[in-house]
Amino acid sequence: MRGGTIQGTIHLSMFAPLAQKIFDDRWFEQGTVSIYYTFATIDKEEVRAIIELPPDTTEEMLPIATKDVQVKAWAELKNGQQIMTGTVSIGSPKEPSYLQAVELKNSKPEDLRILARYKVGDELPSKEILLTQEAANSGLRRITDQLDYYKGKDKSPWGNAILYPTAMFEAMALGFERTSTDEFNAVPFYGATELRNINGPALIGVPYIVKGKYVCIGVSRKTEYFWLDSTLEEKETGKIVASMRHLNRFMKAGSPLYKDQ
Repeated sequence: MRGGTIQGTIHLSMFAPLAQKIFDDRWFEQGTVSIYYTFATIDKEEVRAIIELPPDTTEEMLPIATKDVQVKAWAELKNGQQIMTGTVSIGSPKEPSYLQAVELKNSKPEDLRILARYKVGDELPSKEILLTQEAANSGLRRITDQLDYYKGKDKSPWGNAILYPTAMFEAMALGFERTSTDEFNAVPFYGATELRNINGPALIGVPYIVKGKYVCIGVSRKTEYFWLDSTLEEKETGKIVASMRHLNRFMKAGSPLYKDQ
């Protein structure tokens, strides 16, 4: 028995310092991390993130000034077990991100049990958020790879501290307060997450409106799942600052809705 698992979204923040090293601060303004979770980790397990350098690039050349680049990214345990895989990019590369390249497969409504009341295209109620520095600092205790930019106005070139990737996910995770085992009669877990800075970075102390909708709902051999697309917009201007695509899965095993299987 390995113990309690750590959400994959916690590990997303490991990629930010590496992306900054490769692409400089531009990554927080127009950078993307697109990751599929492949193996669950537990508390205190040693994990490292890896981002492949662009072609014909050495560490001595970093950071690079190239505008539209995408590279492979992954994370692994100390023993080499891969726990997630995907891409990290800057700007608008010609090739799709790891998750944008995944074919979204919807199932027939009559095949759904756990997610029977949900439909593709359903919009979630929008919400206003404003993350305080106090709340951000509290959340940082979970993050091993930290940057000063997360910690205060005086440490950020954008005038305010910025949201780290895990906090960006939590800001755009519309409706996830309802994704409990009791709510769905099934155990939920995260399958994949893409965070895209469009007019970033997302800032501490700035009010935003979060909007989202289900873009895919389906059934696999072991799970039911949905894909959610959401955006983070400045309340004052309506400008889209960031977007997210996220996969949530629900285990058939143990669900009373699948007692016959």
